[in-house]
Amino acid sequence: MMSSSANVALNSRLTVEIKGLKNQKGSLRLSLFSNEQGFPHRSDRAVAYRCVEAKEAPVSVTFDQLAPGRYAVAVIHDANNDGKLNTGILGIPKEGFGFSRNPRIGIGAPSFQDTAISVMGESTIQIKLNYLL
Repeated sequence: MMSSSANVALNSRLTVEIKGLKNQKGSLRLSLFSNEQGFPHRSDRAVAYRCVEAKEAPVSVTFDQLAPGRYAVAVIHDANNDGKLNTGILGIPKEGFGFSRNPRIGIGAPSFQDTAISVMGESTIQIKLNYLL
């Protein structure tokens, strides 16, 4: 019986709609985190990761088979497809980025707590990309 309860636990789905894409170059890289470990820069610590072609908005990406809980999403517009968020002097991002809950962008990345959302059943969120340079 254990497996049927485990299946029930992994039935939540999160759909992320990305707005504000500046161009259709490169790809969008989304990392889904279930805690602050590695958030937002370490996609290898994410519970799920998606990479999709940057195309005309709105771009929609779904994470399924999720256990109900709190998650945060970090997204980058990897315009040059090098697999990372390129930064300029003082670490200011040269490529677009965004987070769940669209927090105000200050110095440094927002915390997991500032971006975490509850996912239970079917959830849809919108993330607006930020371009600083």
